[in-house]
Amino acid sequence: MTTMNMKIMTPVTAAVLLTAALAAPAEAEAPRGVDGLWKTGGYGLVLSVQGDTLKWYEVTRISCLPAGDPLRRLGRAADGTVTFGTAKGPVLTVRAEGRDRGLAHVTGDVADKDLTRIGRLPERCARPAREDPVTTFDVFWRTLQENYVSFAAKHVDWRAVRDRYRPRVNARTGDDRLFTIMTDMIRPLGDPHTSVMRDERHFFLGRRPGTRLPVGDDLKPRIDKVVAAELGGPARTWGEGQLAYADLPGGLGYLRITGFGGYAGESGTLEEDRAELDRMLDEVFTPSRIRDLRGLVVDVRYNTGGYDDLGLRVASRLTDRPYVAYTKSARDDADDPAHRGRTRSVTVRPSRAPVYRGPIAFLTSDMTVSAGETFTMAMMGRTPEPRRIGGATQGAFSDILGRHLPNGWRFGLSNEDYRAPGGRSYEGVGIPPHERTPVFTEDELAAGRDSAFDQAVAWLSRPLSATASPASPPRSR
Repeated sequence: MTTMNMKIMTPVTAAVLLTAALAAPAEAEAPRGVDGLWKTGGYGLVLSVQGDTLKWYEVTRISCLPAGDPLRRLGRAADGTVTFGTAKGPVLTVRAEGRDRGLAHVTGDVADKDLTRIGRLPERCARPAREDPVTTFDVFWRTLQENYVSFAAKHVDWRAVRDRYRPRVNARTGDDRLFTIMTDMIRPLGDPHTSVMRDERHFFLGRRPGTRLPVGDDLKPRIDKVVAAELGGPARTWGEGQLAYADLPGGLGYLRITGFGGYAGESGTLEEDRAELDRMLDEVFTPSRIRDLRGLVVDVRYNTGGYDDLGLRVASRLTDRPYVAYTKSARDDADDPAHRGRTRSVTVRPSRAPVYRGPIAFLTSDMTVSAGETFTMAMMGRTPEPRRIGGATQGAFSDILGRHLPNGWRFGLSNEDYRAPGGRSYEGVGIPPHERTPVFTEDELAAGRDSAFDQAVAWLSRPLSATASPASPPRSR
């Protein structure tokens, strides 16, 4: 994962020495290929490509910080696309589109990012940033001010937040106090894609009020126990236990996904995750099982997120025709929070492998987060549309824009706008179910009961005509 397309916050190293050469004006002759300096449309990033090395910088009107270790060139395609990455594999590609335009594609992302060529790095990139508490506060506030996508929807006046908290910070403000101030600033956003990480012991993650997140070690074992009891025993698993399948009585199937990544372990690559996911899908959706399957329960009620790319990969095994999954765009105006860059449409394309086309009961909850939610959104355009049962999802769709602070801390924010094909946004409110049922409440867990699962099986067991056309969900904003 990178700072440009994270769905979950991961540590990013940050130690790049700025040199005078990087701040020098471009040569009079236009750079060839992808060499030179590029600014992203939105995202607040500047890329410097010099031969076999790519460096990127996090830029606001008051700051310029290295975004991580330099990347090295891994290869060049016939169309001029250059791949950069690390010893573990590709991180992103860059391709020039004419003299002054280009495209960047981050590994695992589902859409390109626009690039515009610039003549020089901003002057502030030529000098090290001050690391004092006041500068750190100002960079934190300014980065959200220029990039956060939904202040209005969250009913937060970000300038008023600065007026309230800025007087509380001075040169003597300690780390504990500064960390508390920053977490208090973003808490009202109720956004799991906003975070502050001081160190491994001091980490704050937002959440929608009155909801849960799929974090911690206590809840999941209790959920697993209840699910296993409903299935009559443990399901077959793949991908470090994050992918599970079981055949149910009556010709039904049960597919559970608790995350979209990490299938090949902590040190695994996205390509290895894809391979493991494909192995599971091949073993589940065999021609004989597809022929006999009367209905499928898909369970993402406890899903930690990950790569949208992997969610689309699952969706491709559940349709025989292409359709629009969703659209996405990024905020790209530092002064206008409502202004968006180019809107890109993301499509589910049928797999060449066997696909399942029958009815689906789709289980969701407030612990369906991030890539679990974009997967849910991607399934809304399927024919027949799955019947969503359970609770509304968390309401956090954007990739995490991961950033650094001058004092070495890191933080994350949402800067992208995901919308269902009809143009509806579910940011901050979540995708509602067609049928609302209790999901892993304390009463349900204590009684060993799973009402949502039972409702899904009951719906799939109805005559086929009764499972073909789910009612429209309640309108969101």
